[in-house]
Amino acid sequence: MDIEAFRAYCIAKKGVTEEFPFDADTLVFKVMGKMFALAPLERLPSQVNLKCDPERAIELREIHDGVIMPGYHMSKTHWNTIYIENYLPASLIMEMIDDSYDLVVVGLTKKLKAELDAL
Repeated sequence: MDIEAFRAYCIAKKGVTEEFPFDADTLVFKVMGKMFALAPLERLPSQVNLKCDPERAIELREIHDGVIMPGYHMSKTHWNTIYIENYLPASLIMEMIDDSYDLVVVGLTKKLKAELDAL
């Protein structure tokens, strides 16, 4: 999966916006204002940060050693950094995007969940 396909998959999800809150090179995807994915656009090979359940994060890091690592500049417990181009099947990357999005949605307030449902 290349970075353009990653972006397209993220932005197609319900309630998602994209912005550059940190610098001109780090694209951030948010659902209802809460971050679920980051993509440093200038980093080669392409990598992204995704939120992950702590137990699943450890499992993924062990299975895909050197390709999935603790989140760079993020909570190492709840975020993974993933090399996405030519390393992992697109289906696994999409599954990890879905999981990250779902983890954030579960943590939304009732008000934000209602707004998301109404979209």
